[in-house]
Amino acid sequence: MGALGHYIEREGVPTAQVSLIREQTAAIKPPRALWVPFMLGRPFGAPNEPDFQRRVLRHLLSLFERAAGPVLEDFPEDAPAGGASVAAFACPVSFAAARPGDTGLAGAVLAEVAQLAPWYDLARKRRGRTTVGVFGSTPELAARHVVSYVNGTPEVSPNPAWSAGMAVKRACDDLKAYYYEAVAAQPGNLDARAIESWFWIETAAAQAFLAIRDYCLKSNDESLKPLGKLSLIPRFVTDGK
Repeated sequence: MGALGHYIEREGVPTAQVSLIREQTAAIKPPRALWVPFMLGRPFGAPNEPDFQRRVLRHLLSLFERAAGPVLEDFPEDAPAGGASVAAFACPVSFAAARPGDTGLAGAVLAEVAQLAPWYDLARKRRGRTTVGVFGSTPELAARHVVSYVNGTPEVSPNPAWSAGMAVKRACDDLKAYYYEAVAAQPGNLDARAIESWFWIETAAAQAFLAIRDYCLKSNDESLKPLGKLSLIPRFVTDGK
C-alpha cells in the first residue's frame, strides 16, 4: 500500500494510509501514514465502536494537512478493551491462569498452542479462511519464534528481507490471531472485548509477549526497540502493571 501511495501521488492525488506494521511502513516511507496499535485485520480498532473508529479516521484525514512527506504518525490510543468478563465463556479452554509449571513459560506457550489446535481447525473450517500466516505456514512456526525470545536465544528472521523487529512482530501477530480465532470458535458467541480480556489475563502467550517487550526495550537492535515501546502490548495491560 505504501508503494502504491508513491505512484498515486506522482499523478497529483494526495494519499494517506493506515499502517498495522510500523517497521514495514517506516522502511517504505509512504507519503502519509498513521500507525495504529491494533491487531491485524482491524485497521480501525474494534467492531461496533463508531466513536473510536471516527477518531481514527479523523486522525488519518488530518495527515492531509501535511503538504509533503514522508509522514508517519502514531495513533495515541489502543482499541477499546475490557468491560467484558471472562465468565462469558460457555466452554472456555482453561490454562490454569497461565502458570508456566515445570516446562517454563516457553513450554506453557507451546502447550497452549497444542490445546487450541482443534478449536482453530474448527474456526478455519467454518470461515473458510484465516488471518494466520503472515509469519509462516503454520502457527507452530510463529510460536517457536516467539518462545525463542522467551528463552533468550532469538531465532534469526526466516526472511532475509525482514528485520529482527519485523519478524518478531509478525510472529506475535500470527500467534495472537491464532488464539483469537480458536477461542472465537467456542460456544457462547464471545465478543471482541471478552476475547481480548481472556487473552491478556489468562494465557501464557500474553506473559511471553510481556517478556519480549522487556527484551526489546533492553536491546541494541534499532528494529526491536519500537516494539518494546509501542507495538506489542496494549496500554491497558502495561498501565495495570
